[in-house]
Amino acid sequence: QIQGTIFPAPNFNPIMDAQLLGGALQGISCEKDVLIDILTQRCNSQRLMIAEAYRDMYGRDLVTDLKENLSHHFKEVMVGLMYPPASYDAHELWHALKGVDTEEKCLIDILASRSNMEIFQMKEAYSMQYNNDLQQDIDAETSGHFRDTLMNLAQGTRMEGYADPSTAAQDAMILWEACQQKTGDHKNMLQMILCNKSYQQLWMVFQEFQNISGQDIVDAINECYDGYFQELMVAIVLCVRDKPSYFAYRLYNAIHDFGFHNKTVIRILIARSEIDLLNIRQRYKERYGKSLFHDIKHFASGHYESALLAICAGDAEDY
Repeated sequence: QIQGTIFPAPNFNPIMDAQLLGGALQGISCEKDVLIDILTQRCNSQRLMIAEAYRDMYGRDLVTDLKENLSHHFKEVMVGLMYPPASYDAHELWHALKGVDTEEKCLIDILASRSNMEIFQMKEAYSMQYNNDLQQDIDAETSGHFRDTLMNLAQGTRMEGYADPSTAAQDAMILWEACQQKTGDHKNMLQMILCNKSYQQLWMVFQEFQNISGQDIVDAINECYDGYFQELMVAIVLCVRDKPSYFAYRLYNAIHDFGFHNKTVIRILIARSEIDLLNIRQRYKERYGKSLFHDIKHFASGHYESALLAICAGDAEDY
């Protein structure tokens, strides 16, 4: 059972919410607690309705007012919550591609984990928001087999729901050869299978791979390849097996390996809040012993911390 942490609020009144937000933003000092109470406790479609009511009421754009009144990471969270999911993905990809340095890990997180439909919607949003083509930008800003794999994923042409046991062993053999030979052609075969076969098919292929090689596919990829190509391949495998576990692992790394990589933490919490954040929280605690709630509390502070914890929706015992 896949579950998020943010649900549609009962007895929802967008006009009243817009009024409260207006009061919080127009005052002498911005009442950040009010912003957190409203924006983290409404689902995305409700937030969009609030933004509409806000525009009707004040003749102003809510996102612009949030940007003007807030700063730093707290601003990123509040503004991030206001994007529809596909637009948020597009926004993150644009900044990852067009920033000073390409943020490969952001590209990996998004493109390795989204469904065909999500990829299609994100490409549409990207083109509308930035008047650019996502695939052309990936082509221009990345290189090598990493680029080829991202381009393949960005086509959103993975087979869905289809599994053919008779070809699973064959695919596994190809993957095993790709891990032995490591030539460009073998890399292409590896990415073609991982990017285009259905999740159901890949489950069987990974099982067969284990039977043939006596090794887990992730260990084999880690041994044979390196760099972002290797990270992307592993991300695809982990997402096929269990997306919540993949995101728990990414959050743990972002919190502990990089001295709290704010962008990654914010992006995952917002993007998964209505999909599987509750499952991610459970996997995090099972795997790392401490709760996500505990680790965020330990590293973040102030209203930024409160906003992240509200999205995380942890219970007191989680601490």
